[in-house]
This record gives sequence, structure tokens and C-alpha cells, in this order.
Amino acid sequence: MDFREAGKTSLNHVLFECFVLTIVLSSVSSIKVNGPSEINAVRGDDITLPCSFSSSSAATSRMSVDWSFTAQGGSTRQSLFHFSAQAFPPSHGPFKGRINWLGSPSRGEASIQLLNASLADNGTYTCSVKNPPDTHGGPAQIRLTVTPKKVTIRLSEVMVLLLFILLPSAVITLLLLCRMVCPCCPPRGTSAKGQGYHSSIEVTERDVYGYKPPVQKHKTATCCEIIFTDSDDEDDYHLPHAHQKGNDMEESPC
Repeated sequence: MDFREAGKTSLNHVLFECFVLTIVLSSVSSIKVNGPSEINAVRGDDITLPCSFSSSSAATSRMSVDWSFTAQGGSTRQSLFHFSAQAFPPSHGPFKGRINWLGSPSRGEASIQLLNASLADNGTYTCSVKNPPDTHGGPAQIRLTVTPKKVTIRLSEVMVLLLFILLPSAVITLLLLCRMVCPCCPPRGTSAKGQGYHSSIEVTERDVYGYKPPVQKHKTATCCEIIFTDSDDEDDYHLPHAHQKGNDMEESPC
């Protein structure tokens, strides 16, 4: 009977010690790592992958940070970045030269920067921090989604300059073509020059009779006037011409 009581006492004592040890270890050796669950970015952007941690002990030279990457749809985790007193970026692979260390252990920061994001960077990024004696704690996992860059049209200074040069030139060319096809406005002074010119050997009525007969100015019909003139106006337009022609025939000595 005494043996049984002694065994129960010893077992209770062991269980109590294990319970106390578990509480002490959980309060001393735990570290909490935080980060966003998801980040969206556009191809070609520089992306910051945030990671922060809180520890019961101050950060020392023994603190270490490990970043790993699991491709979208894959199951293999590959080492991406390591920090232990100094940064060790990847020396080979697709992330070579594209990882910058942005962390500050004294402030509880363990973030990194991914340069020139591509569609192949889609996946899950895991941040693990250890700060002895705080070595127990879950890592932070960030899911990155990179989408193609939208195509945008921007008018450069050269394009604007060409637009201001080509547009007026096109308008002037169009007006010249219309003028050639339908010369609605004949050049000024053409009839006057034709009527005022005489040959050096030509004898005019002014030389014979000593006066200059009045010259009747006739309106030259353009194509636009002919198109937009009705039948009544056409009769009024041709009557003066016919009357003038009759007068010329009566004054002729022949």
C-alpha cells in the first residue's frame, strides 16, 4: 500500500515538473514572425516582400533569417536568401542579382526586395527567423501574384511635333487638290491683263479716234456657279452675252 502511494506521488511530481518546463520553454523560446498573406504586382515592378518578427530576446549576431520560394503549382522549396550577421543573396539561378536585403534586426525587420518581377516569380515565399534562445515559431508565408503589364499609349514630344507638322500639311494638300479639280475662284487680274495688253504694231481705236472706248467687264462663270445656278438664272446670265455679240456684229464694217 505504501509502495503504491509512493509511486503516485513520484508520478505526480514528474508530471508537475514537465508542465512547468513546458510553460517556461514556451514563454522563452517562442518567436513570432509576421507578413502579408498575399501580394499582387505587375510584371517589371520592384516588389517588397515584408517580414517582421518579435522576440523575447534582443537580436544578436546569432540571429538568422531564411527566405525560401515554392513555385506556383510546385512542391519543391528552394533556398532564396539567407542572413546571418550579413546578407547572402543567391549566387545562381533565376533570382541571381534580383534580391536586395531591406531588413534591420534591431527593429525586428527581415524584409527583402525582388527586382524586375516576372511571371515565373509567381508562387509562395516563406520567411523564417531564429533568434536564439528564441528558435521556435511558425514562419510567415506570402503568396505573390504577378500579372502582365497593361499596354498604354503615350504621346511623346516627337509624336506631338509630327502631328502639328503633318496635320496642316495634309489640310493644305487637300485644299490644293480641290482647287485643281474645281477651280471655283479664278486668279485675280487675269482678264484685266488680257484686256489691257496690245501688240506694239496693233492700231487701236484710241489711236484713230483719240479716245478709249468703254470696256465692258464680263463675269466669267466658274464651275461652282454653273452647278448652283438654276435655269432662270442661266437665261439672265446668257442674255447680256448674246446682246453684246449682236452689237459687235453691227459695228463691224464687214
